[in-house]
Order: sequence, then C-alpha cells, then structure tokens
Amino acid sequence: MKLRVGLVSAAHVHTGSYAHQFSHNPRTSVVGVWDDDAARGQKFADARGLTFYRKLHDLLEHCDAVAISSENNKHLEHIVTCANAKKAIICEKPVVARMEDFEPVRQAVQSNGIVFMTAFPCRFSPAWTALKTRLASGEIGAIRAINATNRGTCPGMWFTEPSLSGGGAMIDHVVHVADLLRDLLGSEPESVYAQIGNNMYGQKWDDTAMVSLEYPGGVFATLDSSWSRPAGYKTWGDVTMKIVGENGVINLDMFGQGLDHFRNEGKNHVVQGFGSDLDGALMGAFVDSCLDGNPVPVTLEHGLAAVYVSLRAYESTRTRQTVASLAS
Repeated sequence: MKLRVGLVSAAHVHTGSYAHQFSHNPRTSVVGVWDDDAARGQKFADARGLTFYRKLHDLLEHCDAVAISSENNKHLEHIVTCANAKKAIICEKPVVARMEDFEPVRQAVQSNGIVFMTAFPCRFSPAWTALKTRLASGEIGAIRAINATNRGTCPGMWFTEPSLSGGGAMIDHVVHVADLLRDLLGSEPESVYAQIGNNMYGQKWDDTAMVSLEYPGGVFATLDSSWSRPAGYKTWGDVTMKIVGENGVINLDMFGQGLDHFRNEGKNHVVQGFGSDLDGALMGAFVDSCLDGNPVPVTLEHGLAAVYVSLRAYESTRTRQTVASLAS
C-alpha cells in the first residue's frame, strides 16, 4: 500500500523538495497541493503536474498524510485541521513561532493519536552521526564548549514579514542547531543570551542573530544564525560546529561536500554538492513511521523544544538580560 501525501501550502522554499521526495519514493504518491493563496498554489501545481485543490477539506479527503509548509504563524491552524482529520503530519520548522500555540498543537496531535514529525533534516546527516559516534567514544574527552553556525542568505518573501514568520533570521535558523545541541548534549540549555540586529538590510526584521547558551555542567555554546550571506553567494549557507573537548577539538562542516563551479553567465560561482540526500532520509523516516509503525525520530516535542530556545532568545533581546530556566 502506498502512502497518499497531500501538500499543505506552497509557501515555503522547501515545498518543492517535499513534492520531489514523495513523488520519487516508491512507497508514496502525491495527491496534490492546497494553498490559501490560490495563484501560488496553482502555479506550483502546474509546474509539477500536480492537482491543485481549492479547499483544504477536499485535499484531506484524498490523502493519508500531509506535509505542512505554510507560513510559520499559520502552522497552528493547519496542524489542528489536519490532526482533527486524523492525517499523519510532517511539518516544516519552526513548528510554531508563538508560545501560545504550543498547547493547542500538543492537544490536537495527542488527542487524535496521529504520527507527527518535525522537519529537521540535519539529524539525518551521516556527518552528524559520525560526529556523535566519535564523541561517544571519548575521543576528545568531555565536551567543554561548542561554536556553531547556521548562516544563510535572506529568503525574502514572507520570511521577512514578522506577522507571518514570527521574526527574522533567529526564528528561522536557531531551531536547527538548537535541536542538534539537544540531541548531542541530552539536555535543555539552562540559560540563553542573545543579540540581534538589522545590520545587513536595515529593515524591521532581524537579519543578524547571535545566541549564547549555557548547559548543565558548565558546557556553553555560541551560535551565529544570521542571514549574512549575500544574494549572489555561492551556496545558501552552512551548518558548522567546532566542538572543544578536554583532550581535543572536532570540527563539523555538514554541507562541506561540494565542487566549486565557475561560469560566465548568471550567478557565476556556485557549489555543486555531492553529499547525502538529507531530505530523502527525512521523508523516508516519516514514511516508515506511517506505514511500518517505526518510532518517529524527530517528534513534536523535539520541534517545540527548539522553538522554545528561539523564543527565549528573542526575550533576551527585549530585556537585554540572560534568560534562565529553559526547561520546557
């Protein structure tokens, strides 16, 4: 039996990857796409030969699972609607971007007993798996400090409209590394201090964001989550970590596998990546959870915990103080 997947909104830049992955997975089929912006949804559907549904209810009648990739502050409405229709859900990050949305999302997912997965593809990186294995072996001893980055280009569109996105660079990029740090250290940060600015574009949304996190046992981490790469940069950004242990240092460059490609026309310097297909692994794990009953590797609670760090970081920028007690 194939899992029938519906695409809920074409708003996010990653929606195209959802359509591609589910179209090429032998265990899934793409039913179609719904979008509250009919012109956007129709254009997306036409470009991929998909059916466009003008009503979300009609899409839900024909699918078993959904991929939600709408604007951040619409996630709550769409999660609740799809959960109440008993559909399995994979949702773009951040799961929500407002603290008041946490409990309604939890209640909808838990009361309906559905499969829910947060879209954190970095968890599926072979480089990440290898890093954790080497650290667990004691190769560099106990971790003392971590310097991380998740820098990228500004995506524009609704990402720079705080009423839809919930913020700027910090809400967009902190969550990935916050989740990785939680996966690595096995705990929530005890305190967070952050600074943001609009130093790149000079608009009302934050394009530069620096976060400092302190974990139990005195381990601390810093994270640059800025949209600091110009539009013509050779790649979208990076995810890196420098992990300092008592006996050594390990460096991670998650997307470092690529060839520099120079050409005469258009964007004349790009990187042709040849690393692992993280989106494929992410979607495959979701399908296995839906069809085979495998445990969900990246749960709703993982997604909410990462958002919690971002929201406390924003709180720190408003109070200009360190925010304590981050356990969610």
